[in-house]
Amino acid sequence: MEVILQKDFEELGLEGEIVKVAGGYGRNYLIPKGFAVEATPQNLKALDLKRKKIEIRRLKATEEAEKVKEELAGKVITLTQKAGEEGKLYGSVTSMDIAAALDKEGVVIDRKKIVLERPIKSLGEFEVPVKLYPGVSCQLKVVVEPEEQE
Repeated sequence: MEVILQKDFEELGLEGEIVKVAGGYGRNYLIPKGFAVEATPQNLKALDLKRKKIEIRRLKATEEAEKVKEELAGKVITLTQKAGEEGKLYGSVTSMDIAAALDKEGVVIDRKKIVLERPIKSLGEFEVPVKLYPGVSCQLKVVVEPEEQE
């Protein structure tokens, strides 16, 4: 089944692209949720009319992502956590913690764009990838330090 994506969908593609998907996936998930419409001749004509608007939106989103990438360049986020003797954290550092620390510094990023394979559970320096937009990503340096004990 061919569908036209209505929104950027990371696993499939960007808005306005025509992609082939399994029939059930398209009919039962993508189309009812508003992520896609069926690629009928009528919908393809409508897509041709909307293509310029889609391109302008993509350019703006790419420019905004590039600005955020410049803001993040060379930025170091330092987080303090309770840690045991061997440098293991009692909790963990998640993408939500990193997003909150960035928010305090004036850089607002959706936590879903911070790509952590698994939460950070030890002290040290880590390079965390941030996917801002398809084709625009950067590395963020995160330093996890022990909390001062009295």
